[in-house]
Amino acid sequence: MITSKVFIKGMSDQKDVEKVSQALLKVWGVRQVEVNLDQEEAIFVYDESAASLADFQQAIVDSGFTVMTSEINNLDRK
Repeated sequence: MITSKVFIKGMSDQKDVEKVSQALLKVWGVRQVEVNLDQEEAIFVYDESAASLADFQQAIVDSGFTVMTSEINNLDRK
């Protein structure tokens, strides 16, 4: 399992936070998601053999938001 962070542009309220959280939780292999509105970021734990950068970016874009970075920052390995 890997813990990663991605920066997201376009969230303005708690409703947006929920949209992003639900979208990321639907990506196969994601175990946990925390979205921080003030920091404009999502931190999530996932199985690296089940999901990729493109999966997370697409889930966020499909929810109506923009990924601010071209790569995911891996925070640690579990």
